[in-house]
Amino acid sequence: GAIEFTRVSTGPLAEFNKQLGAYSLPYIFDNDEHMWKFLNGPGGDKMLAGLESSRFKGLAYYTSGSRFFYSLKPVKSIEDLKGQKIRVIQNKINMDMMAALGASATPMAWGEVFSALQTGVIDAAENNWPSYITSNHYQSAKNVILDAHQRVPEMLMMSKITWDKLSEDDKKLIQQAAKDSVTFQRDLWAKTEKEAEAKARAAGAIVTEVKDLKPWQDAVKPVIEKYRADYAETLTAIDAARK
Repeated sequence: GAIEFTRVSTGPLAEFNKQLGAYSLPYIFDNDEHMWKFLNGPGGDKMLAGLESSRFKGLAYYTSGSRFFYSLKPVKSIEDLKGQKIRVIQNKINMDMMAALGASATPMAWGEVFSALQTGVIDAAENNWPSYITSNHYQSAKNVILDAHQRVPEMLMMSKITWDKLSEDDKKLIQQAAKDSVTFQRDLWAKTEKEAEAKARAAGAIVTEVKDLKPWQDAVKPVIEKYRADYAETLTAIDAARK
């Protein structure tokens, strides 16, 4: 209860609710509409509730956009990633995803990526538009391919200790405020994302939009199958949200 509210990526939260690790799998969501249909449904609600045993109260999901690759080298297709040393967050799913794409996964702290790109220790990294700009990675890695390989939502949450001390009226107010904040956050994200993309393009970023995702999706299917048993319930619910 030392910190009462926070907003955090669902990636690290898999330590407290294993099923949240499914969000790190590549291409489990077809697009933003599919993702929000799942998050706003019973599957997403169950994931929020699953944190309570770890003394967290999940209140709402926020977007962090889709992730893409950016490189020192030209990247026009999936073939161009082969052999490239790409920085990843150190977890098994990301390491396996890079291997499936033919790249060399290089685990590295986020704060080290800027200098690693400048010195050529790594060839590439991946993130979203705002992070690409605020990290200044666009200054070195100007080759962007918008493959949208992951959509990892964030979560607004609070201490369960604090939550349990609140009156029922206050709980209802906080839940409504959290729900209302989602629309604001999504609108703000869209604006920030557009501004970041415009800045990157103005600074000389060479942007390739992926017209056909099937080769990418096919390449990482073995990764999804490897972890399907671990996240079976969640993946089934995500598949159902396509209908």
